[in-house]
Amino acid sequence: MSIYDNILEKLSIDDHWSTKNEAALLEPFTYISSAPGKEIRTLMIQAFNTWLNVPAEQLGIIAKLVNMMHSASLLVDDIQDNSLLRRGKPVAHKVYGIPQTINTAYYVLFLACKDIIPSLKHTTNNPSKDLETILTDELVSLHRGQGLDILWRDTLQCPSEEEYIFMANGKAGAMLRVAIRLMMACGTTNIDVNYVPLVNLLGLFGQIRDDLMNLQSAEYTSKKGFADDLTEGKFSFPVIHAIHADTSNREVLNVLQQRPSTPTLKIYTIDYLKNHTKSFDYTLSVLDSLETQMRWEIRRLGGNQGLEQLMDMLHVDASKLS
Repeated sequence: MSIYDNILEKLSIDDHWSTKNEAALLEPFTYISSAPGKEIRTLMIQAFNTWLNVPAEQLGIIAKLVNMMHSASLLVDDIQDNSLLRRGKPVAHKVYGIPQTINTAYYVLFLACKDIIPSLKHTTNNPSKDLETILTDELVSLHRGQGLDILWRDTLQCPSEEEYIFMANGKAGAMLRVAIRLMMACGTTNIDVNYVPLVNLLGLFGQIRDDLMNLQSAEYTSKKGFADDLTEGKFSFPVIHAIHADTSNREVLNVLQQRPSTPTLKIYTIDYLKNHTKSFDYTLSVLDSLETQMRWEIRRLGGNQGLEQLMDMLHVDASKLS
């Protein structure tokens, strides 16, 4: 009998998707997830849960969702940034190719929308909460922030610090907010407290910190490559300060345009930021200010040992920078 006999019936069956196919499609996601990151999001979720007391089953679902979204976004980020390393390993698209990696990233996001959110809604004590809106709101914020970052880079437009803050609040804040907003929707205590402003501060702090470490940390060099933000042509926070600090000098803009891949030009630019415009000192002062505000906000909200420990871990010690 031909496989095309009774084809209408065959096409109506939705159970042909195999575990083998699923595993194959998820390989880039499995690959990037196998290399542990800093686990900042996991620690943050655990810390906020001392305030919100989300039931264990729901907390596990939220943690899984955040991991899926974060890893999927990294797969796409590394393609958009033309990165070579992620967490000390070759980026996924260098192993699996760009088409497969893009498809996997969006497949994982769609799985989160299709399976994870409905399972969370099924278990929550607050079924009236619009969990899908929380997810889609933050996905929109993420792509707006990432889109601006790419637009500035590819058109060589240096943003203001205020524009950078808006971008970072979308790009870096979205993944943190989606976790805490879902926890606020599923929590059993302090459910009337708005923790989003604190999360926004943490996201901005994290983005500026990453920008500084990319250019100044030996640990980042081992995991991402030496000053790969300069190779990307990225308007990172120290670079933005340097450009605006001396508008008569276009050296940094020209370096970004060249997308340097060898150390010589990168070392020269880092020295310029360090000694001419004092951009690293300025960045450290901004981080100190943000950290102070976060610690004050944590105390205002009632204190949280887990978040204080997280801040201790993220604190930037200037003496350990290169």
